[in-house]
Amino acid sequence: MAETTPAKEPIKASEIDPKFKYEIAKMHGGEKLLRCFQCGTCTSDCPVARYSDTYRPRQIIRMAQLGLRNRVLNSDTLWLCAACFTCTDRCPQDVEVASVIRVLRNLAAEKGCVPQVFKDQAASILESGYAYKIPELRIKKRESQCLPPLPKGNPESVRKTLKNVKFFQNTEKKGEPSGQ
Repeated sequence: MAETTPAKEPIKASEIDPKFKYEIAKMHGGEKLLRCFQCGTCTSDCPVARYSDTYRPRQIIRMAQLGLRNRVLNSDTLWLCAACFTCTDRCPQDVEVASVIRVLRNLAAEKGCVPQVFKDQAASILESGYAYKIPELRIKKRESQCLPPLPKGNPESVRKTLKNVKFFQNTEKKGEPSGQ
């Protein structure tokens, strides 16, 4: 998933959805979005932002406040948040930055804007019950070291638990295993 509108491009009036910030503020976790006055504490304290040239929580929050729905939801950087809540803990305005980012991720997922790595991981969870496939080489190495076999995944239970999660419903609709 490539970012369709780079954040550095000028904002066009046609991109702005003035109701977007209020839509977010009505959602659980997004209620405090409008409190942000762009001090930058979230970005300066973010451990991910220290090592990324593109991830800036403050910029994500500002795009949401400005109503740049498509720009923020199509952004790959939205998915870099480690959900450590450092931004939330340090915010002088008590904005729950990590929660707002979670809300935005959920909206992006509903729209189908999810990086391929997460789609692949979801498919693996639905197929095997695990986030990634255990390589045969690792299984053989465990056997050669007389380690017990790894427990079997329970994809049926996982699918039952996740049956009403829109992201997983969308994954199944696109030809991924449903097992039902």
